[in-house]
Amino acid sequence: MPEASALPVASSCCACASGALRRRSFVGLLGGTALAAAWPDAGAREGVEVGPPSVLTKLVSEQQVEQAAVRQYSAMLGQYGQRRGVAPDSHPQVQRLRYIAQRIIPHTYEWNPRARQWRWEVNLIGSRQINAFCMPGGKIAFYYGILDQLELGDDEVAMIMGHEMTHALREHAREQMGKNMATRGAIELGSAILGLGNGGRLLADMGGQLLTLRFGRADETEADLVGLELAARAGYEPQAAVTLWQKMAAASKRSQVELLSTHPSGPTRISDLERNLPKVTGLYAQAERPERRFGPPLPAAPR
Repeated sequence: MPEASALPVASSCCACASGALRRRSFVGLLGGTALAAAWPDAGAREGVEVGPPSVLTKLVSEQQVEQAAVRQYSAMLGQYGQRRGVAPDSHPQVQRLRYIAQRIIPHTYEWNPRARQWRWEVNLIGSRQINAFCMPGGKIAFYYGILDQLELGDDEVAMIMGHEMTHALREHAREQMGKNMATRGAIELGSAILGLGNGGRLLADMGGQLLTLRFGRADETEADLVGLELAARAGYEPQAAVTLWQKMAAASKRSQVELLSTHPSGPTRISDLERNLPKVTGLYAQAERPERRFGPPLPAAPR
């Protein structure tokens, strides 16, 4: 499959577990026990601790966000497809990605009950970019470069998969859009009072925001930790989260890494993951191991 030009995609990523927990604790006070009860209770379960999601997600309709994601994802695939830039279903790396995703998906339902109804999709883009993402509603794309240039094993692929899925499960895009809504709402309310604006414009560009959203440090920490747990429950080695980000750091020294432009890496990321490994070791020990194993792709663009 020939090299395809890059399209902007939804996302962003980083570290700082303590910041995430502080933010989520504050959000829990705002959201009340009803919101917290809908998500995993860190005090009554084995695994990582991240707390309830942000109440800012309530400012934006989940259906609208997911519908917008479907449109943007379909448009992206259409543009790449015109240049034969989407790998066929028969491609070995597509089969690999979909197999790993299918092992992880059943473990996502605890984190977001809506995930049971999502029409999950996984596709491989023929670009040498080191990048991957999961849009709201379970729309996943990996770029060939992240598999090829980092020579990722299955366990490392599972860590990326879990990380990106978490952004959708924890509704980080919806949260960021809620923040934008809150900020713009205050501005447009003032404009309306002065006769200068129209509050009805607030939702007009909702779909387009999915292409430019950037996640904060707390969101990135959540994605790292929940993704670590998801992969461990699916039978993938937790230590791979550390080797993955070591490879990512090394690649960033050689050339620009697209994923790091939207998923910024900080000096504490690996240490945060290492500190949380004991929380998922038992889950991994109990998990059923994958029946199939796939190797890294050959160092050539997919056909």
